[in-house]
Amino acid sequence: MAIVVNLDVVMAKRKIGSGELAEKIGITQANLSILKTGKAKAVRFSTLEKLCEILDCQPGDILEYVRGESENDE
Repeated sequence: MAIVVNLDVVMAKRKIGSGELAEKIGITQANLSILKTGKAKAVRFSTLEKLCEILDCQPGDILEYVRGESENDE
């Protein structure tokens, strides 16, 4: 199982760059990059709320659950 972060896709659709978005939501570009690449271990709801507000989207537009194959699926 995996959570896929589609933040870069939403940003491209809204035509907003990393620097501008990071400034508007109040995080560093480095932390935004960690979110975009899916390397973050957690996301604060307050950050997710700001992302959705600025990008005019829903949390499900940014985060997606993709089920992977497991040993129990055989």
